[in-house]
Amino acid sequence: MKIAIFNEDLLGAVTGDRITDISKVTNWDRNDPHASFLKLMAHYDEWKENIEQEIASGVSYPLNGVTLKCPVPGAGKIWAAPVNYLKHQEEMNHQFNNAPRTIEELSLFLKSPQSLSGPTDPIILPFPERRTDHEAELGYIVGKKAKNVKAREAKDYIFGYFALLDISIRGNEERTWRKSFDTFTPIGPWIVTEDEIKNPNDLAISLWVNDELRQSGSTKYLIYDCYKCFELACDHMTLHPGDIIATGTPEGVGPIREGDRVKISIEQIGEFTVDVTI
Repeated sequence: MKIAIFNEDLLGAVTGDRITDISKVTNWDRNDPHASFLKLMAHYDEWKENIEQEIASGVSYPLNGVTLKCPVPGAGKIWAAPVNYLKHQEEMNHQFNNAPRTIEELSLFLKSPQSLSGPTDPIILPFPERRTDHEAELGYIVGKKAKNVKAREAKDYIFGYFALLDISIRGNEERTWRKSFDTFTPIGPWIVTEDEIKNPNDLAISLWVNDELRQSGSTKYLIYDCYKCFELACDHMTLHPGDIIATGTPEGVGPIREGDRVKISIEQIGEFTVDVTI
């Protein structure tokens, strides 16, 4: 199922080119979407049949006539994977000579949850004179509390997947600082629930800046796949429902500037396009 938040914080399910308001059958409170979203994840399995009935008979709207919002209304934390594709390591060493290690030695880093934005929100450059890069990634949201969960069990704790842009200022500061500015983690266009994705470790990822294809990769080349990233994130640490994991970017990373339009597309997930402003 494709779950979205749209217009005035309504909850929707996307089917084809239409979106159905499923707020009523999920006890959705648009005045408190964060608490409502946590409740949705906790009760999704028992509510799924009612949601599907609402999709079949409820009020729906053309998808191109609504405004899609950030599909995760407030994350607790964002764990992100550095240098998780070998070809990305190669390009960073070629350009900056700054990637001697991969995720196997670096582990994960945190991004501020305040950097989250939606699939129709612009990326705002805080320092337009500095190089700021796009990084196309597969992201997912934790659906159940987890600690010391092994990779082989991780899929049972993932609620769903989405496309994610990890926007990064280049420089010598800590990764967390350079990647945590407002609007530096656009996600969307919706959440595709885990049961819809047969193998998240074999999905094509593409990114364009304006009409130029910059990134064309696949999650099958991840060094630590989606499930291994999950294991790493909850190794002696607790993941909570609503936490996000970003799995890293393939090669093709490059700069963005004011006036650019950035489009990300992930197989079986969907696509969205955002403007770059200052």
